[in-house]
Amino acid sequence: MYPEYMVAPIREDLTSCGFEQLMTAEEVDQALKNEGTVLLAVNSVCGCAASKARPALKMAVSASDKKPAKLVTVFAGMEQDAVAKAREHMLPYPPSSPSIALFKDGELVHMIERYHIEGNELHRIVDNLKGAFEAYC
Repeated sequence: MYPEYMVAPIREDLTSCGFEQLMTAEEVDQALKNEGTVLLAVNSVCGCAASKARPALKMAVSASDKKPAKLVTVFAGMEQDAVAKAREHMLPYPPSSPSIALFKDGELVHMIERYHIEGNELHRIVDNLKGAFEAYC
C-alpha cells in the first residue's frame, strides 16, 4: 500500500475528468453488472500509467462521439478488495496494472493489458480505445 498523500493526485488525474473511484468490492460489482457500457481503468503509480494509460483514457473519452455510459477506476496497490474484484471480472486475463477494460451489459468486451500500454505509442492506445467505443458503445 502506498501513502494516500502520494496517490491522491494520481487518483484525481482520472476522477477530475469523470471517472468514479471505486473503493470496495461491492462498488465494483454494482458498477460492472449494470446494463450499458462501463469503462474500467486499473490505475497505478507506474510510469506507463502516467505517460500513456491515463492520458490515453482522457484523450479517447474526450475525443469520441460514442463513449461508455459510465467511467470507473480502481487503484492497484491500494484498495485490495476492490482491485481483486475488478480482476475477477476481467478473467481470463491475468492481473495487470495499468489495464483498461470495457464492459457491455456486464460482459467484458474489450481489454487492454499492460503490455499493450507500455510497449505502445500513445496515439495507438487512443485509437484502440476509440475503436472499442465505436464498436460497443
